[in-house]
Amino acid sequence: MGKLVFKNGLTFEGESFGANISSAGEVVFSTGMMGYPESLTDPSYKGQILVLTYPLVGNYGIPDKKFWEADKIMVSGLIVSNYIDTPYHFQSKQSLSDWLVSENIPGLQIKDTRLLTQMIRKKGTLLGKIVLEQDILFYDPDHENLVEKVSTKKINRETYSKSSKNILLIDCGAKRNIQRALLKRKVNVITVPWDFDLTNEELRMRIDAVVISNGPGNPKFVLRTIENIKKLMSLSIPILGVCLGNQLLALASGGDTAKLKYGHRSQNQPCLLFEKGKPTQRCFITTQNHGFEVSKIPPNFYPWFTNANDNSNEGIIHKRKPVMSVQFHPEATPGPEDTEWIFDYFLKHIK
Repeated sequence: MGKLVFKNGLTFEGESFGANISSAGEVVFSTGMMGYPESLTDPSYKGQILVLTYPLVGNYGIPDKKFWEADKIMVSGLIVSNYIDTPYHFQSKQSLSDWLVSENIPGLQIKDTRLLTQMIRKKGTLLGKIVLEQDILFYDPDHENLVEKVSTKKINRETYSKSSKNILLIDCGAKRNIQRALLKRKVNVITVPWDFDLTNEELRMRIDAVVISNGPGNPKFVLRTIENIKKLMSLSIPILGVCLGNQLLALASGGDTAKLKYGHRSQNQPCLLFEKGKPTQRCFITTQNHGFEVSKIPPNFYPWFTNANDNSNEGIIHKRKPVMSVQFHPEATPGPEDTEWIFDYFLKHIK
């Protein structure tokens, strides 16, 4: 047995099915009906305890590591309503419980995740901790640079062909499927750390376009990446931001960001397409995982997408330059593929 303790004093008892270790973080919920292996390995969840609202979790086990979005579990803890310990799927390599134990991540089965989710929606995202054997302090992930913890430490090159265009991927906590989506479009991908020092000469000689990846935490702590984006903006080079990349691009261009009440973490967020700042009749269903938003559109940018539920910004596009970003995940996994065309639209801007 264990318990989930919130900083406001509320406590929920539950049955442990993960590692026998206490963990603290920001408690958030996701309404996705599938894709827990991808969600648990999404670097955007760094520093967070994830509550899954779908009632059955673990039923199809954990696939091979090549299908994950990172090399390890990124959440600080997992809360489910009903854990299934008898997985059945042809790709399953181990149970969810065994995976959590092997990676030292706690998991609790708390029957009333509906009440948990309703409480977070009403009060906003809350700090909490999973307490098993030993009590620990609360931890607020919004007060440090989490990107530094999840970004790659070295340059990685994935080559499609010598004659293909070179895309620079700034890794702020990139999901692997961003790289997969680019390689599928017959380009080379050069992944660099979040604080990689970019010079204009290097860019002109080697790079045809830049992608700024997703990632965790408060974007205002990712100062080195913001400064690099400012340098990139002075060049005539296509730039695409994804999720956190949307927020970083906005901050680098004179916009602002703010924290959402409880964030967007699901596979069914509706986003309205805008053209030259005006809404169209097109709506796309998107996968999302973020707790911050672009609260102020920067000068010389149009809104590109807007969330149909709460009218928050879901993307910006420059009025003249080939610079754009989206708050959702066009690479999906898990989730709908409605917006994978974003990559094609972006790559068409390469000269």
